[in-house]
Amino acid sequence: MAVFSLAVTGYFVGQYATAGLQTLGAQHVGLASNYAQRALPIQLAFYLHIVFAGVALSVGPFQFVRAIRRRWPTLHRWIGRTYVLAIAVGSVAAFVMSFVSQAGLVGLFGFGSLAVLWAWTTYRGYRAIRGRDVAEHRAWMIRSFALTFAAPTLRLWLGLLIGAQALVGSHATDQQMFDNAYAAVPFLCWLPNIVVAELMIRRRNLPGLRFSSGAGQVRSQVRATPVPE
Repeated sequence: MAVFSLAVTGYFVGQYATAGLQTLGAQHVGLASNYAQRALPIQLAFYLHIVFAGVALSVGPFQFVRAIRRRWPTLHRWIGRTYVLAIAVGSVAAFVMSFVSQAGLVGLFGFGSLAVLWAWTTYRGYRAIRGRDVAEHRAWMIRSFALTFAAPTLRLWLGLLIGAQALVGSHATDQQMFDNAYAAVPFLCWLPNIVVAELMIRRRNLPGLRFSSGAGQVRSQVRATPVPE
């Protein structure tokens, strides 16, 4: 997962550093054509999202390395702080971008929901560790990274959906096949991820989702001595 995350960051983030949006848009590189003629604040949000989402995707896998948590807890904390800060900026930028998504209203609701949940799950993970609730922290950070990993899964789904169109003998152009595939990914890129995250949380016997404080109070009363961070 770490290798895949770094590969996606290096390639898909690096491509936007090779030239300006206008040039990249004319070459139909990634999503550049959708943002090349947008207002300056939208273009700024685009670049902020690329940079800070790339940082979150790069450092995120290393939060789960047990050796780092046990042997170098200070390094683990700084990785976490970098991750939280990157998402604080990247999620706001993503929410702004969702209003001009190439996928239209589906993109607004799909990517907009992703941005909000990305920020919320990360905040819950940060708040849990500030309260010394390590199990709750681990559960929320699994959810958070599942949403961070939407960037690689989006690319996987695009490849699969474009390939499926080619296999069935679609007469659409390459751009039309991309547009068709992109219209499906605003929800598809993150909903399966969060389902897998919940299965992982249950398998590790970590706290599940709850919507009242009572459950947390009961669990905290029966919990044994706190686990070191």
